[in-house]
Amino acid sequence: MALTAPDAVVVGAGPNGLAAAITLARGGLSVRVYEAASTPGGGCRTAELTGPGYLHDVCSTVQALAVVSPFFRTLDLEALGVRLRRPEIAYAHPLDGGRAGVLHADVDATAAALDDAHPGDGRAWSRLVGPLVRHHEQLWPEVLGSLRRVPRHPLTLARFGLPGLVPVRALASRFGSEEARGLLAGAGAHAMRRLEAPLTSAFALALIVAAHVADWPVVEGGSGVLVDAMVTELTRLGGEVVCDHPVRSLRDLPPAATTLLDVTPHQLLDIAGDELPPGYARSLRRHDYGPGVFKIDYALSGPVPWTNPDCRKAGTLHLGGTLSELARSESDVEAGRHPDAPYVLLVQGSVVDPSRAPAGHHTLWAYCHVPNGSDRDMTREIERQIERFAPGFGDLVLQRATRTAAGYHRYNENYVGGAINGGLASAFGAVLGPVARWSRYATPLDGVYLCSAATPPGGGVHGMSGYLAASEALRARHRSGR
Repeated sequence: MALTAPDAVVVGAGPNGLAAAITLARGGLSVRVYEAASTPGGGCRTAELTGPGYLHDVCSTVQALAVVSPFFRTLDLEALGVRLRRPEIAYAHPLDGGRAGVLHADVDATAAALDDAHPGDGRAWSRLVGPLVRHHEQLWPEVLGSLRRVPRHPLTLARFGLPGLVPVRALASRFGSEEARGLLAGAGAHAMRRLEAPLTSAFALALIVAAHVADWPVVEGGSGVLVDAMVTELTRLGGEVVCDHPVRSLRDLPPAATTLLDVTPHQLLDIAGDELPPGYARSLRRHDYGPGVFKIDYALSGPVPWTNPDCRKAGTLHLGGTLSELARSESDVEAGRHPDAPYVLLVQGSVVDPSRAPAGHHTLWAYCHVPNGSDRDMTREIERQIERFAPGFGDLVLQRATRTAAGYHRYNENYVGGAINGGLASAFGAVLGPVARWSRYATPLDGVYLCSAATPPGGGVHGMSGYLAASEALRARHRSGR
């Protein structure tokens, strides 16, 4: 039976696409979402990658941004079946000799531990982070919202933005210990940039504040539960999701006055290239996706034997050693080289959520950054870093599932070359999006908008790219009288 044409169509059922669809449905539109895969979620899916009973998040696990996101705060996640499990320690940065930088939810507790490592570091941490944590409710609408308006809380934004503009390596010079520098650098390396690049401190500060206020939680049962909740809310509003429906051209879609695309610039060129103005198409072709990732999912027979006991309580760990070592690793990647001693982002979700593995067993994932498009297996380099801080880890490994950067592109076309953030983190992209236009979401095609992680505020499960694009589309409809 033929489906009736909706008021609005969304392509892509990742968190941004679903956030856009929910926003449009709340605006009174009938909405249909088309998803190429057999299930919704994009990078927010959960699967038994290594064996029955072992639940692995295919990409995103830690959902701190979902806790603080202005969009997600409009959803009653608990009523929708989402249970957030918060680790005792948000994240840790192990160092040689059994030392570690440890970020507790409490700023004072974190500062006290840093003072033990180097007198004065605790006070410097409190001065840098404390005011942002105290006023974090003012911060998120500014950082994750529209940067095109006069800020409602200019002092809070200045406390974030001024140190955030500098490279994380420069900001780390405020601290005397490798523990404090490691906490800052490990968070800043999430930007997937060399640590001497501007704006890397903004990534670090945003994630550090989110760790202090939200503990970097995981979703009980896997991140796919969060997507299920979004689909449930969309369905309640009258929207629908159609899976196993790839879209290769705008002509594949039913006629609708509003179309939102949770795709990146290269997919937009594939879908609508013939209809786009030449100058706009050239800008899309120049979009820089940045590095890719190589990821390993593990099924383990027991908990990881970290030398530092605090690391055993942390949900997330940043491996790589000192600030200088991390900086060298990220510089290698940005120069197109595979690092011998990579920065490794590691999440041990079953430490806080035992439902992810059979009794007594654990799941774990680890990834490192690699040049875009890489098909190189980095298992040896990653496991060398894990063994460095957790001797005997290899004896616990029951199964591994690996995915190269090129494999991530095959898994999800939005991950061009394995770039999971949708584009290189830069001041240009954060403010203007992939093309220098006043609207960061509208394309030159009437009623067609981009709403992926390639648009501001960028990567992460926060739904704000979808929410902001859909809000702009609704305003345009109202202005046109549609």
